[in-house]
Amino acid sequence: MPALLRRPRLRALLAITLLGLATLAHARTPRVIGYVMDGPAPLQLTAEKLDVVNFAFAVVRPDGSVYLPDNVDPARLHALVGKRADNPSLQIVLSIGGWGAGNFSEAAASDAARTRFIDSSVALMHQFKLDGLDIDWEYPTLGDADISHSPDDRQNFTVLLEQLRARLDAEGQGKRHYLLTIAAAEGRAAAGLELPRIAKSLDWINLMTYDFYGSLTKTTGHHAGLSASPLATVEGRTTEGAVKYFLDAGVPAEKINVGVPFYGRTFGDVGSANQGRFQKFSSEGGFISWRDIVHTRLNNPDWEQHWDEQAQVPWLWNPKERRMVSYEDPRSLALKAEYVKRNGLGGIMYWEQRQDDNEQLLDVLHKALHDAQR
Repeated sequence: MPALLRRPRLRALLAITLLGLATLAHARTPRVIGYVMDGPAPLQLTAEKLDVVNFAFAVVRPDGSVYLPDNVDPARLHALVGKRADNPSLQIVLSIGGWGAGNFSEAAASDAARTRFIDSSVALMHQFKLDGLDIDWEYPTLGDADISHSPDDRQNFTVLLEQLRARLDAEGQGKRHYLLTIAAAEGRAAAGLELPRIAKSLDWINLMTYDFYGSLTKTTGHHAGLSASPLATVEGRTTEGAVKYFLDAGVPAEKINVGVPFYGRTFGDVGSANQGRFQKFSSEGGFISWRDIVHTRLNNPDWEQHWDEQAQVPWLWNPKERRMVSYEDPRSLALKAEYVKRNGLGGIMYWEQRQDDNEQLLDVLHKALHDAQR
């Protein structure tokens, strides 16, 4: 051993330095998080390609208790947990809620209801040997999905998350950290969130940076654009804009995960200018999986493939049928991964695993965010 390292103080200093460097390196490794819904078809999921899987969804009863609905097969959640055999570091989280899932307002409104919510969700977490909980309330204080809501949701949600964080810490007994995360969107959808106070209780926030254009907008557009297109209407929203919103609100960059869709948005009866971009439409506003895009659109001569250099996303245009599809592809996902790394963000979340095609899109995220760190 060199004489320098025989000095206890210097040895300790070196150990602390190395530990700090290792911790920093780990913190800079962006995470890949995938939502997985239950379904009758076998799930294709290579566990080594992800850090976290969010299983969707548990829901909330009117009394505030959380349960798996009848259309969710517990056996499939057990099978998902079994994926840890292929990747022991894989964390599996139970997601509660989803679009149109109600009773959150009641669950957060009183001590008794919050206790039922916490007790039942923690019980499910232990029953299935999970690593944490993800709350997908869309959205506190808003009733857009025809769910109950109240102006008090904003403060009540904060209290619920703080109490849930405390309970999860108590469950871990200082030996294990259970994850607590939420799904959220920017602007009006975030008005019911006390940022950055809730960020202190959360491991991270999964931004739903998609569906910017669709059934609720008056025109077509890029439903997951990274940057703004100069043709965008006043309705235009972007991934960069959403991230800025949360950063400006005081959420730490490492707690922000950019959301990407493994599906596209479809528009029918579209105006013909600009190859269908930012035009009025009068039908569809629906969804199409990446798998279906690959097999029914990309090699179909009726569909033109285009790329928006400003928004950094592709789109498809069918001039005969006047139909447009906004979607993500390997190129746009690689650019978003670079954006995440460049800005020190936490990682990328995607919706949803079963809409991929032979893990084409997941492979892009894995390579960009994981392989680059090796």
